[in-house]
Amino acid sequence: MSLAFVSSPSFRPFSTARPPVKFPTSGKLRPPRPPAAAVRASSTRGESDGFTQKSGYLFELSTSDANALVDYNIKRIAAIYRRKPLIVVRRLVQLAVAFGRWFGARFVDEFTEKSDEMFEVRARELRRILQELGPAYVKIAQAVSSRSDLIPPSYLDQLSLLQDRIAPFSTDVALKTIEKELGLPIDLVFSEISPEPIAAASLGQVYQARLRSSGQLVAVKVQRPGVQAAISLDILILRYVAGIIKILGKFNSDLQAVIDEWASSLFREMDYVNEAKNGIKFRELYGDIKDVVVPEMYQEYTTRKVIVMEWIEGQKLVEVKDLYLVEVGVYCSFRQLLECGFYHADPHPGNLLRTDDGKLAYLDFGMMGEFRKELQLGFIEACLHLVNRDYDALSEDFVTLGFLPPTADREAVTNALTGVFKDAIAKGIRNISFGDLSGNLGFTMYKFKFQIPSYFSLVIRSLAVLEGIAISFDPNYKVLGSTYPWIARKVLTDSSPELKSTLISVLYKDGVFRIDRLESLLSEGSFIREILLQEVAKGLDALGLSTMDSVASGAAARIPFAASLSPSSMTEEDRMNLIVLRRLFLLLSGGVKKASTNTVRLLYY
Repeated sequence: MSLAFVSSPSFRPFSTARPPVKFPTSGKLRPPRPPAAAVRASSTRGESDGFTQKSGYLFELSTSDANALVDYNIKRIAAIYRRKPLIVVRRLVQLAVAFGRWFGARFVDEFTEKSDEMFEVRARELRRILQELGPAYVKIAQAVSSRSDLIPPSYLDQLSLLQDRIAPFSTDVALKTIEKELGLPIDLVFSEISPEPIAAASLGQVYQARLRSSGQLVAVKVQRPGVQAAISLDILILRYVAGIIKILGKFNSDLQAVIDEWASSLFREMDYVNEAKNGIKFRELYGDIKDVVVPEMYQEYTTRKVIVMEWIEGQKLVEVKDLYLVEVGVYCSFRQLLECGFYHADPHPGNLLRTDDGKLAYLDFGMMGEFRKELQLGFIEACLHLVNRDYDALSEDFVTLGFLPPTADREAVTNALTGVFKDAIAKGIRNISFGDLSGNLGFTMYKFKFQIPSYFSLVIRSLAVLEGIAISFDPNYKVLGSTYPWIARKVLTDSSPELKSTLISVLYKDGVFRIDRLESLLSEGSFIREILLQEVAKGLDALGLSTMDSVASGAAARIPFAASLSPSSMTEEDRMNLIVLRRLFLLLSGGVKKASTNTVRLLYY
């Protein structure tokens, strides 16, 4: 949650209507506090905000239970709520009633043929339901709120409100939390602080403040009270439902593993010390990318429930329609995934800003992911094999990436993939959409029992969100088409043994050099000199044989590259080497399209 950085008429920092709270150098902030028990009681009754009241998670946890929820562990969570059956039953009833009423209303709309008329009404109702059900369901809604190509506009508009339009909790409670966490009176840390939160979301809310020590303008994020208890209960319920679906055999993927991956990242997101470390690492790795901004973290003022970072002024990327910055974000995302392996797993529109000087700012580093080296290589190879229509190799990639079991019928999978992708590839790489691919793959994935590895749910989300933002103002934008040149450049220029091996496996098929694949790569690269020299040498050898044959047959004036080469000592491999040499010369002289003759197509496809 990072929306405090957004400049908006609704959330003006240091509003003139209510001036910021300024602390005298030696004065007290306010009268003496009531006892802690009284504060807790008041904050869980009349003073609590509407979001907290309706979320249904206001119950006390013992100190040991609260400490047990610091890290995600489903066994510990289950043990806690096994001792609180009434709370679990109450939550189940609340969920059943909330969703039951909504689906019932939708059924009545269908039955009375009023679906279109009531569409926007139901969208608003769904948004209110998700908001009232609490942070876990708000986070789920945020995950899909940027997919304008998948979600109807009315629902998209409503779900997008869940990014920063959550009712804030009491500022008095927030300030007490800051003092308790930092162990200092708040006026010793900040010279001034906004009287109300600049923005509030499901996990916490943000205030604008000024550090007393340096005068630096900062954002201060404070966690909602009781949020870990709320999320842990809903995760337990969601995981139980996923287990029932698994038993019924209605879904190929291990939904419980996917939920565990998501829950682990969500628990890490609730640890602001971890977020600060992530932010520092992200800044070190990607802060030098042109037009990318990463805020500075102040670790000395950060605890598990409070984080202080540099204030960045800007607008949501989705609101300014800056396609260049989307391209910057896509480039940055692929560098995160395919170079460093440390990536931002929650780039929803509220976490991507266009700064006042036209740069892309990343915010909120609570939910990050790690992409292992072998998976990076597998992903690169899959992209290359997809573009080059090598569906045999693509089926192997799916095994490497964990989508298919090793026992899968590869031939049947290859045939299915050919049917799924041939039309999309025929339109060109720049027309391939992540949304389209996922939709087209649906039936094939079900038929061959594809699994969605738990790690991949965050990877694909990080890319799909960016594509969704771009599609909102450029319906023709495709992430894969935009980044394929970058992938090609990396394969062609990277000197690592792994990528050299990948390049060789792409350019050679059954020992034959595939010039058509080089054509799809060469627009970006400089590395492959050795391969090119090797193939040129083969071509020159074949050219020498052809010339000698021409001389011997009395046809020395014949052009050696002619299609009707005379039968002689030349083998079929020599003929193929001549064709490759011809296409290399044409390719290097800018005649790529002319080189793609019907004869060559027949040889390669």
